[in-house]
Amino acid sequence: MTASRREFLLFSAGIASVALPWSSNVFSLKEGPGFLVAEENAPILLYSNENAYGPSPKVTEAMRAAIGGSNRYPRLRYRELKERIAAYHKVAADRVLLGCGSTEILRMAACAFLGQGKQLIHASPTFEAIEHYARTVDSQVVEVPLTASFAHDLERMLARVTPSTTLVYICNPNNPTASLTPRKDLEAFIAKVPASTVVIVDEAYHHYAGSSAMYASFIDHPVHDDKVIIARTFSKVYGLAGLRLGYAVGSPTVLERMKKFGTEDNLNAIATLAAFAALDDSGGVSNFIEHNANDRQEFYNQAMTRGLKPIDSHTNFVMMNTFHEADEIIEQFRKHNIMIGRHFPPMNTYIRVSLGLPEEMQAFWRIWDLLPYPRNMMHH
Repeated sequence: MTASRREFLLFSAGIASVALPWSSNVFSLKEGPGFLVAEENAPILLYSNENAYGPSPKVTEAMRAAIGGSNRYPRLRYRELKERIAAYHKVAADRVLLGCGSTEILRMAACAFLGQGKQLIHASPTFEAIEHYARTVDSQVVEVPLTASFAHDLERMLARVTPSTTLVYICNPNNPTASLTPRKDLEAFIAKVPASTVVIVDEAYHHYAGSSAMYASFIDHPVHDDKVIIARTFSKVYGLAGLRLGYAVGSPTVLERMKKFGTEDNLNAIATLAAFAALDDSGGVSNFIEHNANDRQEFYNQAMTRGLKPIDSHTNFVMMNTFHEADEIIEQFRKHNIMIGRHFPPMNTYIRVSLGLPEEMQAFWRIWDLLPYPRNMMHH
């Protein structure tokens, strides 16, 4: 039975969170006024990098209010939402393109800039959606392994650029490794890429990355280069993965080329109103970021007590080396009703774990300690 059959969204006010004891039957719980109700034996979902706490109460209330208008297309709100997102980022509205999740933004880019005889360059491993879209339009795909520090190997990527390279994809922070590529290195790379090559910077996990010398958003701190497109999503920190809403910020000329390949009526009424509420709920975002930072630190603490060293994470998930075949680890967790990220070649002994609620992470470590490996083999 799939998760979608096990879980349904409850939009009733005043529901209290429920605390259940851990047993052989694992429950997946959600807190807040709108949460996922779990049935007995429903899996704990630590595999899709979702916000385990969201959406916020304010956003949930907006979603509840929007249900009554679900019989209408939200076309009259499209421009208003574009203008609201543009104002949020202090850019003109014609520099914003809306999509059904940021994956549709990637599909539009693939259709607009790739095709037979053209080439996509991306890291390996990274978020694979754009690779799939590139192959559907008969493009060549060039994969460049990450560096030893799990950053994009920009020097090697640049060396692979040819006149047929029309699109470069950079996910930063990167999925699945949760790692950063330094901002200064990205700027130097973009400056050297030919004007005929579009560069997509996917900032899906931007809110979790913080601000540092290593990281700065290309929306908040633009490079003013028309070949750069920045992709964002409401799926992560805003907790709206199930509603599918994303957007791109870029040159109006570039976005117009992409827009032709967008799905007609690609926004839904609930997502549209939820987005307005999410953008206005700075307190909710700060709360989610704080929860994530605490949960991530606790994950590190638990890993260190077991002699494990995860990759330094700048997201709401963690990747770590188990020193055993990833597929074996994944299957062991699946047998105990915990779903973690899939195998990501060539990182064959690494697993990706999305951060869940504290009680879900307690269940994760309880099952980890049941893994059929000698304890001393886990210390490297």
